[in-house]
Amino acid sequence: MPILKIPAPLRSYTGGKHEVSVRGATVGEAMSDLVVSYPSLKAHLFNSEGSLRPFVNVFLADENVKDLQGMNTPLSDGDRLLLIPSIAGGK
Repeated sequence: MPILKIPAPLRSYTGGKHEVSVRGATVGEAMSDLVVSYPSLKAHLFNSEGSLRPFVNVFLADENVKDLQGMNTPLSDGDRLLLIPSIAGGK
């Protein structure tokens, strides 16, 4: 199973877990499995049309999946995904 690393600001939605196992042959399937297991994450990751929000980045190893095949990027057992929501702020 692929492993998805959860950033600190979103861990309250996963019961404090910093990593979760997800099922799926693609990044899209893995993200869908994530929100089935942790439904409160859905509003933070996906828009009302069901697309990943533009400020949410998913990395497979060191590659942003947007630079690969997007949500259709294939996954293998043991792959590690990193979820990185962009954070804006400052003056």
